[in-house]
This record gives sequence, C-alpha cells and structure tokens, in this order.
Amino acid sequence: MKIFGIVGWSGSGKTELLVKLLPELRRRGFRVSTMKHTHHNFDIDKPGKDSYRHRKAGAEEVLIASGGRWALVRELRDEPEPDMDTLIEQMTPVDLLLIEGFKRNRHPKLEVSRPATGKSLIATDDDTIVAVASDARIGGLSVPLLDLDDVGAVADFIIRYTGAVPGAAPSVGRMQMGAAE
Repeated sequence: MKIFGIVGWSGSGKTELLVKLLPELRRRGFRVSTMKHTHHNFDIDKPGKDSYRHRKAGAEEVLIASGGRWALVRELRDEPEPDMDTLIEQMTPVDLLLIEGFKRNRHPKLEVSRPATGKSLIATDDDTIVAVASDARIGGLSVPLLDLDDVGAVADFIIRYTGAVPGAAPSVGRMQMGAAE
C-alpha cells in the first residue's frame, strides 16, 4: 500500500483537494482510502442512538453496520492517542492511502498553500514535503510547484512519486466464520 500525505495550515484547502483527487484517482482505476487527523474531539455517533448509548455505558468498541457501510468506534479512555503507523495497520490495504494532516510524521507529503492567507510555508522547514500545490506562484521552492486547481496534474504527481499501480493492493477478502464447537 502506497502512502502519501496532504498537509497545510487550516483553511488552505487540504480537504477540498482530497475531495477532488478521490474521484480522479478512482476514475483511473485506483482503490483509495483516506485517513484524517484532527486536533479536535469528534464524535461520529449521536446522543440518543443505541450505539452511542453502548459506548457511553462502557463498551470498549462499538461496531455499527448497515447494508451500505460499517464503522468501528473505539473509545480510548485512558489510552494515549495511537500513532499514525498503528492507525494504518487497522486499515484494509488499498492501492493508495492519502493522509490528511499528521504533518509531523515522516512520510512523503504535498503541502497545500494559499499565500493570500498569510500563512508561512511548512515546506521550508520540513524535508518530507516533496511538492507544493498552490493557487499562486511561489518563488524559491526546492520542490515542484503544482497548480492547486489542476487536479489531474496533482494526481499525476502523486502516482509518479509513489509508484502506485491500480489493482496492486490485495482484494478485500471475506472473513470465514468457523462453526461453534
């Protein structure tokens, strides 16, 4: 599984770029997953729902499933936040895993930068940033500058850089349930 990150300051357009990249990469035959780091407490479950009640009552994990999707919610309680590698191990292998955030981790990344926001470039102090995508010209970069609005060119760069190949990841298998003894 090839791993590539998208980083940038809040409001730079990281999520917007990812949301445009996903259908482009899928159109090219890639199986793609994403992982996003957030600095905020979040909850994917809603108060009053049975699964929320299970978790609040003390369940370590709650698996919510329907005909369209499933989600596993694990309560950390007193455990430390898991590192990126531990989280990646929990994911099903795909051709390409795009990671939003986790900017302090040592994996190849593209920085999304909008100079109009007045935020400094992360790339100047981070040697894991291998390209910058921006909506403006930025001089003095030691890495390639990509047009933030040219999603095809950004996808081309990521594919070339990672060496990702459509269909390279193993297919998702079905877990075999054994008979009760």
